[in-house]
This record gives sequence, C-alpha cells and structure tokens, in this order.
Amino acid sequence: MKASAYLLPTVKENPADAVVVSHQLLIRAGFIRKLSAGLYHFLPLGLKVLQKIQRIVREEMNLSGALEFELPILTPAELWQQSDRWDKMGKEMFRQKDRHELEYALGPTHEESFVSLMKPILKSYKDLPKNVYQMHTKFRDEIRPRFGVIRSREFIMKDAYSFHLDEESLHKTYELMRRTYRKIFTRCGLATIPVQADSGNMGGSGSEEFMVVSPIGEETLALCSSCGYSGNVEKTPLLVKTQDKPVEVEEMQVVETPGKKTIKEVSEFLSLTEAETIKSVMLRVDEEWNAIVFIRGDREINEVKAKNILLANELRPLADAEIQELGLIPGYTGPVLEKEIAAKLYFDTSILPEKGYVVGANELDKHCKNFVYAREIAGEFVGYDFALVKEKDPCPKCGQELTLEKGIEVGHIFKLGQKYSKAFDLSVMGKNGKPTQTTMGCYGIGINRTMATIIEQDNDDKGIIWPISVAPFEVSLVSLTKKAEELQVIAEIYEYLLAKGIDVLWDDRNLSPGFKLRDSEMIGIPIKLVFGKAFAQEKKYSFTIRKEGIEEQLTYQSKQALWEKVEETRHKLHQELQGPGNS
Repeated sequence: MKASAYLLPTVKENPADAVVVSHQLLIRAGFIRKLSAGLYHFLPLGLKVLQKIQRIVREEMNLSGALEFELPILTPAELWQQSDRWDKMGKEMFRQKDRHELEYALGPTHEESFVSLMKPILKSYKDLPKNVYQMHTKFRDEIRPRFGVIRSREFIMKDAYSFHLDEESLHKTYELMRRTYRKIFTRCGLATIPVQADSGNMGGSGSEEFMVVSPIGEETLALCSSCGYSGNVEKTPLLVKTQDKPVEVEEMQVVETPGKKTIKEVSEFLSLTEAETIKSVMLRVDEEWNAIVFIRGDREINEVKAKNILLANELRPLADAEIQELGLIPGYTGPVLEKEIAAKLYFDTSILPEKGYVVGANELDKHCKNFVYAREIAGEFVGYDFALVKEKDPCPKCGQELTLEKGIEVGHIFKLGQKYSKAFDLSVMGKNGKPTQTTMGCYGIGINRTMATIIEQDNDDKGIIWPISVAPFEVSLVSLTKKAEELQVIAEIYEYLLAKGIDVLWDDRNLSPGFKLRDSEMIGIPIKLVFGKAFAQEKKYSFTIRKEGIEEQLTYQSKQALWEKVEETRHKLHQELQGPGNS
C-alpha cells in the first residue's frame, strides 16, 4: 500500500482525555477516533489490527474444533427473564422497547441466545460435545468508560459456549480452551498469567482469567513465587493464622473514646494496633435489606466476595441517617446488641473467636475492650471470608507470602455447569435412553482490549511496537530521496515485495524526512527500510527491527537479496510468537 493513497492521520499531541499510553498512541498514530464517551471509530490502520487479531483467534478456535456462528446483537427480554438475569445484569445492560412495546437488550454476552438456539438442534448424546462461538459487537453501558478501547461501551468479543453430557467432558474442553487461549495470546505477543477468578453473574463452579501484568490494570492479582499460585484478589481466600492456644482475656469493659470514630483514631487513642480492633461495615443489599459485617480493623471488605456471600446484585454503604433509624450510632456500632435490629449480622473469618478485640459499645463516644466472640456471643462461631487480601498475606495454597500486581483481563473462561441448561431445559437423550441435562462452558476474549493491551505491554517514547503477527503492515518502506531514477528503483523494490506476499507500506508522500520517520516509528511497523542520501551516494539503505531498535546499514545488491533479508527477519519475528506460552 502506498501511503499517498492511504489514510495516516497522525497527530503530534496527546488528546486531553487520554490518560493511558494505548489510548494516546491509538489516536496519535491514526488507528482510532473518538465519537462519544466509550464509543470509537476504527480507522483503516486500527481495523487491520483488529482483523489480524480476529484471524488468529479464528484459526486457533477452528483448530480446536469449535464452530463459528453469528447471532443477532438484539436479544429479546424473555430470554434474559428465563435465565433470571434481566434484573441481575443491572444498569450496564442496554435495554430498549420496539414499536410494539416489546423489550429487548443489546447483548453484553450471549449465553441465553446460544442456549435457545442449540436446544432444538442438540437432541442426543451423540450430538455432544459441541463448542460454538462468534466474534461480534457487544454493548455495556459502563458508568465510567475508561482507557480508550480497554473499557468502552461498544466492543468486539469472541464468545464461545460448549455443551456436554457430563463434567468429565466439560473439563476436557475447558482444558483445551485453556491451551488454546495461551496459543492465541502468545501469537498476539502477549505474556499472560491465568488466574483463578470469580464467576460473577455468569454463574458456574469455576473460572479463570487471562491477565497481562500492567500498572493500569483494573484488576489486582495475588501471585505466589513459591508455588505458582495466581488468583484475582476478588477470588483469593484470606488464610488466617489461628492462635496456638487460647489466651485468657480479661472481662469486657466499656472505655471512653470521646470523638474517636474511625479505626485509626480508636487504635491510636487506646495504644493498640488496628488488627486488635473490629469494625462494622453497614450495607444496604439490593435496596431490600440491611447487613452488618464485622471485620478486623486492619482489613477491608472485598465487594465481590460480599456480593457472593450476601447473594446480592448491588451493595452500598448505609448513610448515617439510615444507621440511626436502626437504633445504632455511626462510628460506635459493635456486635453486642441488647435488642434485635432490622439487619443481619455477619462475622469475617479474620476474627479469631478466642481472641480479645476492641469493638463499638453502641453508645456515643464509647468502645468496649476485651470483646471475645466465644464468650460474648451465644452459639458457635460462623465466619465468612469477606476480606480483601493484601501484600504479604499467606498464599492459600502453600502459606508463603503473596505479592500483588495490577493486571488487564484479556480473556476469561468459565465452567457454567447447568445454570443455563436448566433454565432453558436443554436436555438430550442419554446413553440409557432417558433425558439427560447438559452441562456448559463459556469462553470469552476481548478483541479491542487485546489490541490496546498489546500497546500497553510494548511501546517506547517513539510510539507503538507491534508484534509482526498483528501489525497493520509488516514492513515500512520509507523513501527520503527525490531523484526520479532512485524513486524508480524503490518503486520496483516495493512491487517486488508485494509480489512476494510481504505486507508493506511505502511512504511515498511528499513530506519532510523527519515527518515520515516519526510516523513510521509511532505507527510501530516491525521492519523498517529507509532509502535516503546514503542510497543515492553509496547504494546503502538502513534496516531496522522496530522492537530491537538497532539500525543496520546494508548495501543494496538486488531486489532478491533485499527480499531474502526481509523474509529471514520476518520469519524470525513470526517464530518468536509460536512458543508454548506461559504455563
């Protein structure tokens, strides 16, 4: 492709609303343009990258035996109501009515649609297993679209759904998809870490996210270098060290704590650590009922864990006025209550039932010292894991210290179980001649997000560094000379490379050398050939591998010799992306 006939709308300055590198460079290098909050146009350069990522995904999915479909984006409300997700999906789902007042949703995911489609098709155990997928536009009404195409309202996703006769078959496909995902992301040049994750409103018995470590990641990963454990903090359990033997604790007593409401204030006033206190976290659950979670003072509530424990779609803190309506005092609420209140009480597993703590006294400006659950609360201790794990917490697998890293999620696989097949009564005739409920898996990859994450992982002060597998072009041919005879030679080189199947962009524009070189580096094409003054004087051209940044001065001998050098480098760069991936 000649640049003079192409579209390269590069800009020098970062857009004002772009705060991460991928967002900045995608706009500056002419890959995308913003339409509205969370909505982006993909220009020719950006579309080529998306299509190359999709090609890799399609090749590996087809190789795994999955079958590609295309379903409508618009989905009837009755499907979501049948699975009980019409309300549970919350405000992120775009809902609308047609002219007949029938309700629809713009699909954020397609479990319901695929199950309703496959139900009349899958009739016998002989039809299983089947893994079906699509690559299609999805919609989520994000409250705060962020980071360009990493968290947008409209995006492209590859979503797959597998159907099985039993758990053993599901496990085989789950593991096959796990390997397939590693191949996909390795071919895209991404170093991913599979981590245990929460299934959220997708449901199911287990799930795993494919994460790329990045300081801009919205997810936090808990990693153990000793045993290799990796998990999203939303899923990682808190391992609490128990006391070797019970320690006798003095009787509980009320102490004055004037004006001390926060854990920090109370612990400093009483010369204690925050771990020796218990705080109360008061929550409104789905705007229907109240929960009070008592958790150790040095710990924070993990919202995802809390939603799972409380079976909640939405949680919010109670306002002071709501707390007072319960007959409680904000900042001084403790677990020893003289009367019943309109709230359910929960205790976190960070609290040891035989240990003494400071708690609220349910009186203004007062707390209780030496609260011991086993002594003050009737009945056996029932604890729930509400807590968010922290740096240096013990690994739930081996007990060694965890480290925390930020990560971007590019893929997610789920064992859905029978949640959707039960909702839609998707059964097949079993081997015994009787109807058998199917079990399911689900496997997603964010295409736009993968594109942006590649840039977050590989860039420098000059611009993007694309892996050759997804780069908009493989070779950037930059001509800086203006003599007709030299341009004729370069034109012949360009035509020869095209004939040999090389995806090349020839910058033949009548622009300054600095402008052309800057564009080439910012766009991030893997191999750069520059023909300038040295070509006119000594028949030399520069050869640069963008990722390595090392420029070679080579003597031009023939089109064939130049192509052989390009092909050798091209092959090497592709081979580097064919590894087994991270285990």
